[in-house]
Formats: sequence, C-alpha cells, structure tokens
Amino acid sequence: MADIDLETDLLVLGAGPGGYSAAFRAADLGMKTVLVERYATLGGVCLNVGCIPSKALLHSVAVADEALQLREDGLLSGSLKLEAKGLLAHKAKVVARMTGGLAAMAKARKVEHVRGTGQFLDAHTLEVALTEGAGRAPTGAKKVIRFQKAIIAAGSRIMALPFIPKDPRILVSTSALDLKAVPGKLLIIGGGIIGMELGTVYSALGARLDVVEMTDGLMPGADRDLVRVWRKKNEHRFDRILLSTKTVKVEAKPDGIWASFEGPGAPEGAQRYDQVLVAAGRAANGLRIGADKAGVAVTERGIIPVDKQQRTNVPHIFAIGDIAGAPMLAHKAVHEAHVAAEAASGLKSHFDARVVPAVAYTDPEIAWVGLTEEQAAAQGIAVGKSVFPWAASGRAVANGRDEGFTKLLFDAETHRLLGGAVVGPHAGDLIGELCLAIEMGADAADIGATIHPHPTLCESIGMAGELFEGVCTDLPAAKRAPAP
Repeated sequence: MADIDLETDLLVLGAGPGGYSAAFRAADLGMKTVLVERYATLGGVCLNVGCIPSKALLHSVAVADEALQLREDGLLSGSLKLEAKGLLAHKAKVVARMTGGLAAMAKARKVEHVRGTGQFLDAHTLEVALTEGAGRAPTGAKKVIRFQKAIIAAGSRIMALPFIPKDPRILVSTSALDLKAVPGKLLIIGGGIIGMELGTVYSALGARLDVVEMTDGLMPGADRDLVRVWRKKNEHRFDRILLSTKTVKVEAKPDGIWASFEGPGAPEGAQRYDQVLVAAGRAANGLRIGADKAGVAVTERGIIPVDKQQRTNVPHIFAIGDIAGAPMLAHKAVHEAHVAAEAASGLKSHFDARVVPAVAYTDPEIAWVGLTEEQAAAQGIAVGKSVFPWAASGRAVANGRDEGFTKLLFDAETHRLLGGAVVGPHAGDLIGELCLAIEMGADAADIGATIHPHPTLCESIGMAGELFEGVCTDLPAAKRAPAP
C-alpha cells in the first residue's frame, strides 16, 4: 500500500464548473475538501480554454459586426477592423478575472487545490501525478490522497479522428482560441455548435469558411426552422456548406492542408486549406482515471453511470458533468455538483430537473429547452405550436435585428408548456424564463398573463403565450385554440 500524503473527507477529481461547484458546496456543508486539477487555475477546460474565453471572443465579434452594420446604414463613418492581438488580450483579461475569483473563493472555504492528474489506486485512494507550468507538464513527483468520499468530475476530451495528422495548422477547439494565425481559407470538420461559434470568430477576422457535416443539417439537436434563420444571416461567411458528407482523408503538405470528402455534394478531388478546425465532438474521460481499481463501472464510451443522487455503483463515489453522460453542458454539471456534494454530506438531494437548456452562442443565438418539434414528431406527441415573429417586436425592429422568432410548444390538451425555442440576439438570456415555466408547470394562459416589460425582447415570450390562446393584439387576429 502506498504511503498516504494527505487525508480528506471529500476528494473532487476535476475543477471544471461541476468540480469546483461540488468542492465549494461540500466545504460549505462542513466537509474537509481536496480538489485535484491539472490546470494551475480552477475552472477546468470551460473557463481556461473553452466556453468562457470563446464567449469573450464572440462578444467582441458581435459588437464589431453591429458597428459594421451601423456603417452600412450610414450611422457610423470610418474604417473598422478587428485585431487578433486585441481580441487575445481581452480574452486573457476575462479568464484572469474569473480564475482569480475562483482562487479567492477556494481559499476562503479552505478547499485545497492539488495540481496534477489523478488515478485511483483503490476505492479510497487516489494517486496524483503532479504537474507544473502552462503546458501542465508532469514533474515526476506524486502525491497519494486518502479520502472517505469522492466526486469524479474529470470531464471529457476532444474526440480524436484517426485520419487527422498532427500539424500546427490543424486546430481543435482549444488551440483555435489562441488565434495564432488567421487563415485565408478554413475548413471546419463538424457542423455542431462549437464549430459554428469558432467559425464566426475566424470569419470576422477575415477567413473564408467551408464546413463539412455528416448529418443532413448544421447544429444537430436544434429544430431546422431555428437554424434556417441563423444560416440566412451567416451565409456570407461560407464558401461551401457540405451536408451529409464525410471527410475521408486529410494530408498536411508544405503548401497547405488537403482534405478529401465523400457525399452527394462533395467536391471531386482533394481540396486545399490554410488551416483545418476539427470540431467533431467530445469523449468522456471515464477510462482514463483508473476507475476500475476503485470498482467504479465505466461504459465503453468512458461514461460513468449514476443514479439520481449522482452516485456510482460504489456508494461513496459520485460522478458529475460530462463524465456522467449527455448533455455535456456546464450548467447541467453545476446542478449535478450540488446534488452530489449534498448527498455526500448526508442530505437527501436528488437531480430532478425536468429540462436542461441548450444554447448556440452564434449570431443570432439559438436557444432551446424541453421538447423540440423534431422530438415531438418522432415520439408521436400531440403538441400545439405558437410562433411569435420578431418582425412584430418593437424592440427587435428598433435594434435592427428582427430576423428571429420565439416558439412555444404546448400540450395539445392541457396547454402546458412542453418546450420552447428562441432564435435572435440574446436568445440564451431569454431561454431561462421558458426553463422556469416548464419546471413550474405553466400553461399558455400563465405565460400570456404574465406582464413583461415593454419594449423588450422577452415580451415575445408573453405574446407567444397570448397568441396560442388567441388573445394577442400585436398580430392579426387568429383562431382561438380550443380550451382544455
């Protein structure tokens, strides 16, 4: 048995949004807590090289795009150009502010951060290979931690594609944030949210885009009517959008990266690109932490099955976030973290959220929650739909952004809200009301009778409820829905 360097009530492996939230909640409940994380700062991939820095870049791009539109509308004069150096400085400032805040909160709670990567030795012991430096290089030193309970929050990694060679011109979601060079021509492999968000940044800096996606539509998971609005607004960024198409070969040559495709609309022969962004998804890290030595069950895909308390098959070990399965979203991980920490401390907490929202932070943003139209059709669920076009929203028109809409899906009999979606600027900020409405069992009348401030974009939610009940006066009169 290895010598024990540190003992604790609770060990948390991974300090992303789920991990640090679990550690902080456990500490608040009186548990001595140790947090193992490979980065020098807390926040994991999300805060250091993921969702927060990417949103900092996307905000700057959105502001620049609005300024360009003002110039085109004759409201602003002079030249406007985004500078990669300035974007990087802004991104770094945002990350530093957030990580600094987390470090202060960890210190105040007496949560100890052990920097390194962990491997279970058994069901109560973890060995940490200590790391240092910006590149998280191993030092050769190790620390063994004995714990009473553990929460696994080791996240996920970028999914590797076997035919992709190693070359600095081939980017992934993390390296793409460094903006080391702006390509003239960029290929995006994967038409999901991450690829489209990063593509927006590179396009704003001057890159021309091709995207290849295996399915028949971009941003899978969102209803097609939402994506059509985004695509119309962003068509100018792309030279080619290749759907139902596979990338079958990628070669790194001195004159560029050459890619070959298969599909109904695939171009013949290899195509040359200055850079390639691989955004084909993420894989859970369950098979990389020695979970088997602790007796924790892990699927072939690296996912650790859990119950409603986030408890694994080993009763004193919990799992949260990406490693506990889809959806791989930070806000889901945080809620699971609170449940796991509270359950570990002896409280009877359970993860009982009815819905988990999703947001694409593109321009326009796309946000949805609960049942989608595609899911309703596939599952044979009878729904009533209400769509309020932003062309009838005074605020959207005043903002010069009336291309979007708000869509609500109701149970055909009870009129209770089952799902909803918004496409347009700040859609992600609006979707929270729909999350709450579903959780509270609100129906169309509840939503429509709720007074929303005028003139705002959130009015569109109330008006969509009114529209479904046939009492909306901001659109031409419609036939009233049958009473439940």
